[in-house]
Amino acid sequence: MYKLIADYHTHTIYSHGEGTILENVEAARKKGLKKIAIADHGFNHIGIGMKISDIVRIRKEIKKINETFTDIEVLLGIEANLISLTGEIDIPEKILSEFDIILMGFHKAVKPASLRDAWNLFIKNGLDKLGLVNSETMRQINTMALIRAIEKYPIKILTHPGAKIDIDTRMLAKKAAELGVALEINASHGFMTEEYVRIALEEGAVFAINSDAHSPDQVGDFQRGLQIAKNAGVPPSRIINTEAAAGLH
Repeated sequence: MYKLIADYHTHTIYSHGEGTILENVEAARKKGLKKIAIADHGFNHIGIGMKISDIVRIRKEIKKINETFTDIEVLLGIEANLISLTGEIDIPEKILSEFDIILMGFHKAVKPASLRDAWNLFIKNGLDKLGLVNSETMRQINTMALIRAIEKYPIKILTHPGAKIDIDTRMLAKKAAELGVALEINASHGFMTEEYVRIALEEGAVFAINSDAHSPDQVGDFQRGLQIAKNAGVPPSRIINTEAAAGLH
């Protein structure tokens, strides 16, 4: 029995979500959730990334909401972006501690750390889709960049691994399991796929099923992710936002 009590991946008007923080929280409360993270897109996400100057305001909003409601905990999160081959993400070191939870994933419309990273992470991955570069080479490059990121930063959840770029699921899952980083089963994208989840399960990985909500009505909508987890045979205790896993991760 999968009883999900938290949604760690929701977006608001501070990136390109449609709702306010309060609207997301109220939607989560209506669905009986005990915890929600406001995880807007990272600063280098072109056109839609949250602004560093908004952090203080967001923190104040969350503090006020947490003081108002006793039935839910609201976390200040971020969906950071991978921006380099060496695993850099788009959160300046000096503000890492501002966040209660850090999610990280690969997105295409992102300002890279350098021209070299633009070529190797973004352009070549586009060429890979067209069959113009060696797919196995790209898979290893992508996977190692993600691994370096989770080694360097206090990342709690890798969002939709495999959705935007090809990865070596087994290699990534093994390292994530060692570091206690959860792999997201994204209810919006449908990633990880059942095949990826089964492989990651064999390597000892833990998971998070999140809505990736971009409007309040999507908050807590886990159905697609739950189906993937069920089909792949994931025990509830291996999903960090289930009631069964509460306190374990």
